[in-house]
Amino acid sequence: MKTLKVKVALAALAATALSMSLPAHAGKTLDTIKSRGQLVCGVNTGLAGFSQADSNSNWSGLDVDYCKAVAAAVLGDASKVKYVPLTAQQRFTALQSGEIDLLARNTTNTMNRDASLGLHFVGVNYYDGQGFMVKKGKITSAKQLKGATVCVQSGTTTEKNLTDFSRANNLNLKPVVFEKVEAATGAYFAGRCQAYTTDASGLASVRAKEAKDPNEHLILPDLISKEPLGPMVRRGDDELFAIAKWVLHGLVEAEEYGITQANVDSIRSSADPQIGRMLGATEDLGKHVGLDKEWLARAIKAVGNYGESFERNVGPKTSINLPRGKNNLWSKGGLMYAPPLR
Repeated sequence: MKTLKVKVALAALAATALSMSLPAHAGKTLDTIKSRGQLVCGVNTGLAGFSQADSNSNWSGLDVDYCKAVAAAVLGDASKVKYVPLTAQQRFTALQSGEIDLLARNTTNTMNRDASLGLHFVGVNYYDGQGFMVKKGKITSAKQLKGATVCVQSGTTTEKNLTDFSRANNLNLKPVVFEKVEAATGAYFAGRCQAYTTDASGLASVRAKEAKDPNEHLILPDLISKEPLGPMVRRGDDELFAIAKWVLHGLVEAEEYGITQANVDSIRSSADPQIGRMLGATEDLGKHVGLDKEWLARAIKAVGNYGESFERNVGPKTSINLPRGKNNLWSKGGLMYAPPLR
């Protein structure tokens, strides 16, 4: 009996050793990305600070930076991304059908979306909440909007939250629904609605980029929901899921350890073992996700750490002018907390 137990234990150890020595299987989508030489990323049709194209079709924003970081990690080149602009209604179908490899489109993580669409949320790259914007005047609180018309985009958590908020507070709000965000914001600024509702970050973006005079519009202080926004991949794409998740965590952890776009090369020789580990100087973490040891260094070199991306795209020095708030590192009072890369 003892001999049998020893044999079983030895067999288990051998199996473990073998599995640890095998390279990670690339998976269908990851294989396709590598053979294509391009990551296909679904993004917003145009939300300043998150994903927006200029007149030369150059995309920028917090979500766009994430796509670039994944491309840099997987393909070695942050420019090897095809951006597919998607409406709220199109985004999930595009990912489910394989039209895109990765969705990075200011999308709220909810139980329904995570559990029933055949998709997986990678993590949170922006903690948000739904708010309201009105023309400056007597209204200073969302609960003063009783009976008001509210422009809202269909196919979003925003639409359902608006209905719930109205019922819970007996406000009899009247939604004016549009398929495209541009139609919803255009109607609000044209005076067809007394208020416009979306995520607070979106309100700041719209006010900065679309209002003739941003000072004429007030973003009310009330937040009526939790909106943890993040990227998504298909279920079954376990290898891509792991890469997408750890790129996001890696950019957050890079900020915590002071690794920046400018110093990523020079800091490799740091005496801090975690920095050496993350940048592939002392350990090869890439083998766990089917990549080489330079994967995270390339991602950071492409877009900077999470804090750099935030400040460049939506921070206080931009026209969007969003404070770090909940999106600061956990060590600075925020919610950004990455599992350790080790």
